[in-house]
Amino acid sequence: MTSLRRRVAQASPATARLHSPAASVGLADLAAHTGLGAARGQLAGAAVLLRTAEQLGAAQALVELDGLARRLVLCPPDLADEHLALVVETAGLDAVVTDAPDEALAPLGLPVHVLSEPTEAVPERDAERATEWLLFTSGTTGAPKMVIHSLAGLTGAIRPATTAANRVVWGTFYDIRRYGGLQILLRALTGGVSLILSDAHERPADHLVRLGALNVTHLSGTPSHWRRALMTPQMAAIAPGYVRLSGEIADQAVLDNLRRAFPSAAIGHAYASTEAGVGFEVNDGFEGFPASIVDAPGPVEMKVEDGSLRIRSTRTASAYAGDEPALADAEGFVDTGDMVELRGDRFHFAGRRNGVINVGGLKVHPEEIEAVLNRHPAVAASLVRGRKNPITGAVVTAAVTLVDPAAAETPEAQRELRASILDSCRAALPPHKAPASVQFVPSLAVTPGGKIDRAHA
Repeated sequence: MTSLRRRVAQASPATARLHSPAASVGLADLAAHTGLGAARGQLAGAAVLLRTAEQLGAAQALVELDGLARRLVLCPPDLADEHLALVVETAGLDAVVTDAPDEALAPLGLPVHVLSEPTEAVPERDAERATEWLLFTSGTTGAPKMVIHSLAGLTGAIRPATTAANRVVWGTFYDIRRYGGLQILLRALTGGVSLILSDAHERPADHLVRLGALNVTHLSGTPSHWRRALMTPQMAAIAPGYVRLSGEIADQAVLDNLRRAFPSAAIGHAYASTEAGVGFEVNDGFEGFPASIVDAPGPVEMKVEDGSLRIRSTRTASAYAGDEPALADAEGFVDTGDMVELRGDRFHFAGRRNGVINVGGLKVHPEEIEAVLNRHPAVAASLVRGRKNPITGAVVTAAVTLVDPAAAETPEAQRELRASILDSCRAALPPHKAPASVQFVPSLAVTPGGKIDRAHA
C-alpha cells in the first residue's frame, strides 16, 4: 500500500497547489516537508484525531500522517465539543493533531501536536502502514457515528483526468473534512493538480470570484450548492469545463439550468455515500441512472431490494467504529436507505426511506415533489415537509425560494404565483402528493455538508 505522501510526491508538478482564501501551499512541498518535526516519531503507530480550524490544515495533516499513524479520525467542522470524549473512546485515540489548539481539547487528556508550516525535510522511512481512515457519517443527529475506510477504497473511483494535469484546476463548494469534499481533495492530491478550497466564512459571491481568478476548470458541489451559485451574479466569473454534482438528488431542473449556464461544459452527477463509497457517475445530462447498471458485473455491484438501492464494492467502508451494528449484510451489500423507482429504462431517486410523509396511509417522498416544484420557471429551490392533519395524519407543504423575489412583492402577485406553482404540481402529481400550501421564503438553510437542512426546517 502506497501512502498518500508518496502518491502526492509521484504525481505533483511544481505548479500544483492547494489554495485557501488566506494562503496556498504547493503539493510538492506537502510531500517533501513536514510541519510536525519530532512529533512524527511520537505519532508513528498512533490513533490520531485530526481537528483543524482550516481545511488547508486538514489536508496537510492527512498527507503528514497517512502511512505513519495507525488510524486517522477526520473531524468535521460542525462536530460539537460535547461529542469529543465519545469520539476518543469509540476510536481508541492516542493523540490530537491540530492547526489551532482550543480549550475543548484539554479535557480529553491526550497529547496535542500543533502543525506548523511544512518546511522541515521529511525523514525517510523504510516501512509504511495501511492507515485506517475514520469518517463521520452525514445527517447524523445525537451521538456521532464513524465508518472505517482505507485509502485504497477512498481513491478506488478516481481516474486520471483526460486533460493535461497542468491545465486542470479543481474547485469545490464542499468542506474536505466530509466525504464529498474529501473525494475532491484526494482527486487533486493523487492526480497532481491544483485545488481551490472553500471556506465557511467566505461569501458565495467572493468564493465564485476567487474560483474565476484562479481559473477553475473542474467544479464540484451538491445540487443545493449549485442552486445558490446559479442565483449569484458572480457566477459569470467562472467558466468550468466540467461540472459535477453529488450528495443530493440531482433533479432535471438543476441539470438543465447548469447546461444553460455552461453550454460547453461536461456536466455529470455522481452517487456516493460515506458508508457505501462512490457508486457511479451519470454523464448523459438526465436525472436518475440507467437501469442497465443495476445487477451488472463490475467493481461496483448494485441491486434494488424493497425499493432501496444496495451497493457492494471495494470502495465501501469496512465497518462502523465501536459497537454499532454491521454495516453490510451477509452478502456484503450496504443498504443505502435511498429509495429508487424504475420508470421505463431508468431508475429515479424517490428520496430517503426515513424521510417519508404519510398522507392518509400513502407514502410521499419529499424529494419527488421538490423535483416537480423546481421545474417551475419561477422556483429556484424548494423544501417539502409534512404538516399534521387530523383527517389524513399529514398533508404536504412546501417552502420555495424564487429566481426573482420581486415576482412576489405584492399580495396579488403572490396569489397568482402560488396558484401557478400549485397548478403545475397538481398536473404532475397524484392528489395526495400535491402540496396543500406553498410558502415563499428568502432562503433555505443547508447543512455544513451542503445539503438542504431537513432536520431543522
